[in-house]
Amino acid sequence: MLDHQRQEVAALLADLDDTEARARLVPSLTTPLSLVKHATFVEKVWFHSRVAGVPRAELGLPDTVDESFVLDPQDTVDSVRAAFLAACEHSRTVAASHDLDEEFPWHRGPVSLRYVYAHLVAELARHAGHGDILVEQIRSRRS
Repeated sequence: MLDHQRQEVAALLADLDDTEARARLVPSLTTPLSLVKHATFVEKVWFHSRVAGVPRAELGLPDTVDESFVLDPQDTVDSVRAAFLAACEHSRTVAASHDLDEEFPWHRGPVSLRYVYAHLVAELARHAGHGDILVEQIRSRRS
């Protein structure tokens, strides 16, 4: 189920060019490209940092969730998609070495790998849905 949601997120960029992927159709920083970049952040926070224990600073993660939506000038459809797919692959590797009931520290209390999976399914599904609406709007503007 998680891999299905990962595929849905990656598919947001399937037929968009860099300009379309950066189109801001809502007041927030949410664009198709920024959603996929944020999903990369989410994978790294939960699997690479929380489960694998690598400090967030060592992973080069932004300090806040909002910053994870900020696009850099060098961010492209290809680079952001590749970073997301690489993060997902590493997350699979990390998760494979742990039991579903193994617990990991979190500021709200310990969480199991099972919780991490459920959280990621919900978060990626939510963002894929947001992205679907944005992509639909972008496609409708094409001549």
